[in-house]
Amino acid sequence: MENTPVLPARAELTVTDLVPFGSVGEKKFFALTLSRPHWANWRPGQFIMLRPSSWNSELTWARPFSICRVTNQSLVLFFQVVGRGTEQMALLKPKDKVIVWGPLGTYFAMENMPTLLLAGGIGIAPFAGYVEQYNLQNKLTMFFSHRLPEQYYPVESLTRHIEVETNYEQNSDDLQVTLDIIYKKMKVMAENNGLVLACGPMPFLKTIWRNALSLGVATQLSLEQRMACGVGACLGCVSTTSDIYPDKEKIGLPVQTCTKGPVFWAHKLNLDA
Repeated sequence: MENTPVLPARAELTVTDLVPFGSVGEKKFFALTLSRPHWANWRPGQFIMLRPSSWNSELTWARPFSICRVTNQSLVLFFQVVGRGTEQMALLKPKDKVIVWGPLGTYFAMENMPTLLLAGGIGIAPFAGYVEQYNLQNKLTMFFSHRLPEQYYPVESLTRHIEVETNYEQNSDDLQVTLDIIYKKMKVMAENNGLVLACGPMPFLKTIWRNALSLGVATQLSLEQRMACGVGACLGCVSTTSDIYPDKEKIGLPVQTCTKGPVFWAHKLNLDA
């Protein structure tokens, strides 16, 4: 289960499309399609740092985004408007230029074993590329929990390849249903020596992390952190390791999520720190 980062590259890419998936109040979702970068390789779970060429000095830092899909012609990102940077990205037009660094970080394992994908909300993004690359799709199952209607997310990109079980959370009862389903599905993976891969908001990941430790099931978590540089220089995206992290100099200490992650093995993290 090796997980070695692929060396990143810097490129200027062209916007080819920006498709709105819908909006509820201030919550707006978009699929951004860029010209394909000349990467030798990339792996689902990795991310890129993106900065439109039109940004002025008020928006100094690039923004991190999970790689959703890469085709022969394009790089596709899925994002939610959550601040000034993504507000400006929602105004991008075809032929606009953006600077991209990537692919960055570690990635999800692909093993010949039963594999459960767990996605919460915007955390569905990296699994679109995963199900396209994984050539043993009969071993894949997926559960997706979301707080907005399903059409606000790129679910169709996944259902072309695998069945996706979903739960629309509208109240506390729905949340409990999600928690129960996650536990039961992870228990099945533990009993069958399977693998669990998860991406979503931190409360969602903490639940999966605790289940992984109690059930003893191999689990990888893709952590969401604010990032400024994406290459480990600014120390702005740290996560805390557990006491069995293999780097003996880092036991129980913060490590850069952008270079040591964003995909971590659950038993090597301490999300309660």
